[in-house]
Amino acid sequence: MRDLVTLENLSAQEMVNLLDLAQNMTEILDRPLKKVPTLRGKAVVNLFFEPSTRTRNSFELAGKYLGADVINVQPSGSSVEKGETLWDTALNLSEMAVDGIVVRHQVSGVPQQLAEILDIPIINAGDGSHEHPTQGLLDVLTLRQAKGRVDGLKVAIVGDVLHSRVARSDIWALIALGARVSVAGPPNLLPDTFEDLGVEVTTDLCEALQDADAVQVLRLQKERQSTGEIPSLWEYRLRWGLTKTSLKCAKPDAIVLHPGPQNRGVEIDSDILDSPRAWILQQVKNGVAVRMAVLFRLLGGGQDE
Repeated sequence: MRDLVTLENLSAQEMVNLLDLAQNMTEILDRPLKKVPTLRGKAVVNLFFEPSTRTRNSFELAGKYLGADVINVQPSGSSVEKGETLWDTALNLSEMAVDGIVVRHQVSGVPQQLAEILDIPIINAGDGSHEHPTQGLLDVLTLRQAKGRVDGLKVAIVGDVLHSRVARSDIWALIALGARVSVAGPPNLLPDTFEDLGVEVTTDLCEALQDADAVQVLRLQKERQSTGEIPSLWEYRLRWGLTKTSLKCAKPDAIVLHPGPQNRGVEIDSDILDSPRAWILQQVKNGVAVRMAVLFRLLGGGQDE
């Protein structure tokens, strides 16, 4: 691994190595003193062109917990606001002796293009509707912690699948590690290509949840939708929202995941979010651990012995 821009081309063994490393990183998060000197002297830039709370802050904390210096750059107040291209901004940042760039952008493919022009590691923190690799890894890590394995499990991904970069990264990771995947949502929010990946695609929520060991709930990404893609939020919740009633279609011990931010009462009800079946806060914790593992691997940790 030189960069991490997609999970599509990552082997199952590479994913397992990162998951094992991330599991070790969770031990650091449980210490009273979390800082270790592993990346002391390294500099990381978080280059975020979209709003973010969990991802940006967890990347920042991950770098700082490993001893790196972390700089956050946003379009507002940067040279991009004055008309400088993203490529020139990235080239200038790389010349400041930074050791890696974490980038989030609303356009799919931007992290890959940066990886092709820069000689430092690029980490994709979400690009358009393409992928969100570290989210996919943290979701799989959470599933492995809850169930003890990934191979042979069934995971249902429900909601706005069409616009979800999380869904794509989850699918690549889950299939590579031997899980079955079903997706459900409104017909115009389901990609036509997912069946080619071996994913079960349906507009029937209960059918997708049948025998599921875990449910990944996706929010409606209204910022990426054109008007009229769903009749109303009320109808969406009625047909595709995860409620106590619809969750009965899954296994009794199925866990519930959500990449956030959650829209309570739309794609998921509060009584599920606040129940013991929800592993969502564990996902947040694992997000820091996974990003620590990725930074460690790409900026100074080398390969497994």
